[in-house]
Order: sequence, then structure tokens, then C-alpha cells
Amino acid sequence: MFGFGLPELIVVLVIVLVVFGANRLPEIGGALGKSIKNFKKASNGKDEIEIKAGRGDDHKGE
Repeated sequence: MFGFGLPELIVVLVIVLVVFGANRLPEIGGALGKSIKNFKKASNGKDEIEIKAGRGDDHKGE
């Protein structure tokens, strides 16, 4: 499709690993999966979309 092969994908994954760090990759993957799931729901015509607050949005100390 875009001419991406295995070497190009490895380079992209290494760049993502360097930019975001190993600790954030599962969080980013989960958010990406939820986004794809919500996009599929929206394209099928379902009205409900899952939206949850991210980490650190609840201001417990106030």
C-alpha cells in the first residue's frame, strides 16, 4: 500500500520507543485500541461512544 516493509516498521517502532519510552508504550497501545474500537462503532452507526477520563484528571488533592 505505502511500500512499508519489515525494515521500515522496525525503524518506526524504534523511533516510537525512543520518543515515548518503554513505560508508556502499553498505555499508548491501549488508547490506540480504544480509539480504533470507537471508530468502528461510530462507522457502524451506533450512538454510544466510550469516553473515559485519563490518568491524573481527578484532582484528588483539592
